[in-house]
Amino acid sequence: MEISWRGKLPRDSRFNGPLRFNRVRNPEDALVPWRERIKHFTWAWFGCTLSTSAVGVLLGLTPHRFPGLTTIGKIFFIFAIVLTVAFSVCICVRFYLVRPALRNSFIHPTESLFFPTFLLTLLNLLMAVQIYGVPEEGSWLIVALRVMYWIYVAVAFITAVVQYLDLFAAPAQRLTIQGMIPAWILPIYPCKLIGSLTAVLAPSQPPGHRVAMIVAGLTFTGLGWMVALLMLAAYLQRLLAYGLPAPNLRPGMFISVGPPSFVAIGLIGIADALPPDYWYLNKHPLAVYVLQPVADFTAIFIWLLGFWFFCITLLAVLAGVKEMSFHLVWYAMIFPNAGFTMAMIRIGNSLESPAILWITSVLTAMLVAMWFFVFGSMVRAVIKRDILMPGKDEDKDQFKEDDEQYGVRAPPM
Repeated sequence: MEISWRGKLPRDSRFNGPLRFNRVRNPEDALVPWRERIKHFTWAWFGCTLSTSAVGVLLGLTPHRFPGLTTIGKIFFIFAIVLTVAFSVCICVRFYLVRPALRNSFIHPTESLFFPTFLLTLLNLLMAVQIYGVPEEGSWLIVALRVMYWIYVAVAFITAVVQYLDLFAAPAQRLTIQGMIPAWILPIYPCKLIGSLTAVLAPSQPPGHRVAMIVAGLTFTGLGWMVALLMLAAYLQRLLAYGLPAPNLRPGMFISVGPPSFVAIGLIGIADALPPDYWYLNKHPLAVYVLQPVADFTAIFIWLLGFWFFCITLLAVLAGVKEMSFHLVWYAMIFPNAGFTMAMIRIGNSLESPAILWITSVLTAMLVAMWFFVFGSMVRAVIKRDILMPGKDEDKDQFKEDDEQYGVRAPPM
């Protein structure tokens, strides 16, 4: 049946705009203008910038190189900057249009968990600046990175304290073990990755500043590892008691791959950056020769935990792939696995193993392909109005559709 209108299109009372008939699954979705859609731009979108910058860093570290690979890595780096600026503008527009949205985004039991993806994006951009910028620009950039490093350390620690305090002080019905997802680990991620950031930035710093960064990187790696380990225990309890999450959310299980991977990166990188014959090491001249093998073997010791979580998650995702539709949590298939690959690169370099290094090159290529797939799926979901719509994003009252199955409640608005 065809519908024709004579004269002006009728106006929709909800949004004070003309009716528009688009090819969307729900005809009512065609009534939602962009002004309303941008109000649902959440922190979870920075999973895209995080994954893009992580791929850029990984391309700068991958062992087997060819002409143009560095240029490709720089393209990902620049694109990550562009996306970060664009997404920052979008979320600021949301906060301007919906005045309570800024406060609510930090207390919402689901959306607030994704705020660390913004901080992690900045961390990856700092690493990319070190990899691509320092060799060309020189000493002034080294000083600038050192200043930004300490600012990031302070912000990451404050975020970890405030976010977990909010979760601890929340009413019991907001978050239950039944609704536990690996995203509960995200608030400690910025602290945990300080070790990885130190591993990249410290080697170019003067010995005095390098030692201070090494101490900070080691302490925050320990904090991040211990908190993440406790959260992983709760996550395993949830899986044992209630089974796998919904198929759409299973890619988020890859977040559990990150903790052991990034700890391995930090330990090996920090040990390799130790300045011989300086400070504490001047009194213990053999310490470097002892600490570096200890860091290597400790990293190897915990690396398999990340691979175990990777295998479980991969099989869980494949089992539910036919029932999956796009969600921004799909970006968890990229950035934790990029850390997993970087950890293998560190281990392969320490053991001087060509086999391990070739595996990392294959994994790097697969992650680049996965990034294109997920990014294309995101664009398609926006066009089809599957995301960035009222009731379909992390800012809705219930992040997951089945209240009884997942047990996640939002605070009173």
